[in-house]
Amino acid sequence: MPFNRYFRRRRWDDERRRELEAHIELEAQDNVARGMSAEDARAAASRRLGNATLIREEIYRMNTLQFAETAWKDLRHGTRLLARNPGFAVVAVLSLALGIGANTAIFELLDTVRLRTLPVERPRELAEVAIPNRQWYSGNFNGRSQNMSFPLWEQIRDRQQAFSSVAAWGTTPFDLTQGGEARYANGLWVSGDFFRTLGVRATVGRLLGPEDDRRGCGSPAAVLSDAFWQREYAGDPAVLGKTILLSGHPFVIAGVTAPAFFGVEIGRQFDVAVPLCAEPMIRGERTMTPNAAGWWLGVIGRLKPGWSVSRAAAHIETLSPSMIEQTVAPEYDESDRKAYRAFRLSVVPWASGTSDLREEFANPLWMLQGIAGLVLLIACANLANLMLARASAREREIAVRLAVGASRGRLIRQLLAESLLLAGLGAAVGFGLAELLTRVLVGFLSTESDPLSIVIHTDARILLFVTGLAVFTTLLFGLTPALRATCTSPSVAMKAGGRGLTGERSTFDLRRLLVVSQVGLSLVLLCAALLFVRSLQNLVHIDTGFRHEGILLASADYRRLELPKERRGAFQLELLEKVQAIPGIESAAAASIVPLTNSSWSLTIDADGSTETRKRGSRISAVSHEYFRVMDMRLLTGRTFDQRDSAAGRKVAVVTEAFAKTFFPKSDPVGRTFRTLAEPDEPQTNYEVIGVVRDSKYQDVREKFRPLFYASIAQYGNGREHTNFLVRSTLPKEALASSITRAVTSVRPEISLGFRNYDQQIMEALTSERLMAMLAGVFGGLAGVLAVIGLYGVISYTVARRRAEIGIRMALGADRREVVRMILQDACWMLAAGLVLGVVLTLGVSRTAESLLYGLSARDPLTLGAAMALLAVAALAASYLPAWRASRIDPMTALREE
Repeated sequence: MPFNRYFRRRRWDDERRRELEAHIELEAQDNVARGMSAEDARAAASRRLGNATLIREEIYRMNTLQFAETAWKDLRHGTRLLARNPGFAVVAVLSLALGIGANTAIFELLDTVRLRTLPVERPRELAEVAIPNRQWYSGNFNGRSQNMSFPLWEQIRDRQQAFSSVAAWGTTPFDLTQGGEARYANGLWVSGDFFRTLGVRATVGRLLGPEDDRRGCGSPAAVLSDAFWQREYAGDPAVLGKTILLSGHPFVIAGVTAPAFFGVEIGRQFDVAVPLCAEPMIRGERTMTPNAAGWWLGVIGRLKPGWSVSRAAAHIETLSPSMIEQTVAPEYDESDRKAYRAFRLSVVPWASGTSDLREEFANPLWMLQGIAGLVLLIACANLANLMLARASAREREIAVRLAVGASRGRLIRQLLAESLLLAGLGAAVGFGLAELLTRVLVGFLSTESDPLSIVIHTDARILLFVTGLAVFTTLLFGLTPALRATCTSPSVAMKAGGRGLTGERSTFDLRRLLVVSQVGLSLVLLCAALLFVRSLQNLVHIDTGFRHEGILLASADYRRLELPKERRGAFQLELLEKVQAIPGIESAAAASIVPLTNSSWSLTIDADGSTETRKRGSRISAVSHEYFRVMDMRLLTGRTFDQRDSAAGRKVAVVTEAFAKTFFPKSDPVGRTFRTLAEPDEPQTNYEVIGVVRDSKYQDVREKFRPLFYASIAQYGNGREHTNFLVRSTLPKEALASSITRAVTSVRPEISLGFRNYDQQIMEALTSERLMAMLAGVFGGLAGVLAVIGLYGVISYTVARRRAEIGIRMALGADRREVVRMILQDACWMLAAGLVLGVVLTLGVSRTAESLLYGLSARDPLTLGAAMALLAVAALAASYLPAWRASRIDPMTALREE
């Protein structure tokens, strides 16, 4: 039947009515012509046609989709019932909305970070060439894509046959200013075939091509992202051909990418793309291009027609030995060369691009998805209890309908339609809540020092997920009450005082079982919440070995000055003196590596020529004399740097406890010597230990203390072209940053500076832990509230069901305390059973959270005991109110009602 007839049934019925009336009128006219009276003629015509109403009804049914018609009536009936019970409707819809909204929000984030493909042509054809399972590494690392060196990229580009085109890319920040406080753009290094490989088109102008990426390019071109073009140039097409300064170097703007293309990193929006050939010009002596030990590129390709990822992987793997052999770094020693030659290249799918968010937040997000799923299960169990109570109240209605001929299936469909209506409303509200929660999550993950650009789009997968949740919840909380309600015997339900089957022991036991399951699942979530909160507290209050409160970090970049290496150490100290002279600064120091900022610098140590300690690694940081005072690091023995440690004197070092135990385990390290072995860009250097300080965290708060030594900036010959100032002051951040900028740029205006609050920087490093603690706490609290509400409902129902019994007991002499004890005893049995179930579930799933915790076990007995006590106190408090009401029942009133 065409659907247009179903939606135009009233019009069709009106047409049939007029047609039947016209037929009767014609027939009556014929009868009059044969001699009948007008009245007899019309009656005869009507008898010959038959019952016109029945004919119309038959045609109406023929034009009706019976299932849709029945469902629509059931939904309207359910709407009227909910309107008459607004309290129940609000509780049910909000419970479902919270569960569905939380699940949808986390799924949206997972979908964006892990499942969604790049906005490029045929993303399924893209693959990445990488070195899998790389345990060993040595050399220089830069950017977020550290898979390939430039010489290795050239080997792949020139020898591969699996891809129709290949491209390399890397990341870097570009300073848009000419000095002073820096303003950075997210930059991409790209090979000439990058945009062609991805299938990206330009909005205006052109994109980079092979002609732009040639060794020694003099006036390189740049391509802007659409977002950067709109933000910086207001979308002006006249920007083509203009010059943009990137880290002090001019680039000609060639074009703008399409708005949908944000780059190849999920969660990050690129601003400017420049050719690989411009890297030596930007980085100068620190260029990574000729360095076989410089890891800064990723390599991607588009598979040729007929080639699969597995076939391409086999092809690249056969080429690996010779390509690896051709790119061994000459500065590697024999053991490094052996480790490098063990590398094998592979090919992996790359339709979803790359993202460090996946590495950092994949496990937390999956864990949160499971936690949100448990919240939804608890909400459904709570609603199932409510629906069972409603079914009990509607026993007589259902019995009457069964008695007059309604089928059990028809009633089940009606009750499920009511559940579907609740689930639909909950899904609709939950979807809106999910959009809000998603924005909160994205804002939480994005930090000041590492802003993210995550655009959440509602697509078919999201809508399918929400629809699936609505159907799932309908069946979960609506099916069993519907089946129970329609099992009522009409004869029993119609008897005066009869309770029906839903009031019998089996139904009541089902409600108890639902409450037990709620308590058990709630204990799992409460325990998880306490674990993640305690884990975060352990990380926040961990002993880092220094005092980081009240420090402002100022990063100075003076690469544009092109100072000779031997001049850089003294120049850093000159800048430091300018900073220290600013009024209001208590103390200030300079350091090449600031702890807990995810920066690292390691060298290989040989202590006193001992073969036992050869090839042991140590971390290093070049610092000024005041560093240990600014960081409040305790000196254990010897001394720290002072004016005696000049560039002309012997090289000295201050080491940590872990360094001393590793390299000088059986002697006093002060006065002993060690040397750093030559590595890329690092000459061999001899040091004398002058002091030992406490161990301190270096790269991450979770790490164990590892060997670390400090060199003096004044003596470190291979000085970097940037430094970090650590400043203690009571001045506001804005005023302090402005003063430092004026002081430093007074030396040379080309110097660029960036500022960060050190405390905030450390807290941002704990983003995933704070996310887990916050959301697990919210979900755990919500689950506990739902479980307590469920227990309160069952105890209240128990009191109502046993009202006559309680009246008799009190009439026979039972006092109020005995009644309260009797009701609470019932609650205690359900609570105890739920807690036992929760303990079993918690111990069973605890291993999944082990890797996300710090400083405690997932089976920590103190946490489990605290969660049990918290849930037990809340549940007993909720049970006491109906018990107290039961003790206030008037025996005579209860007996008269019975």
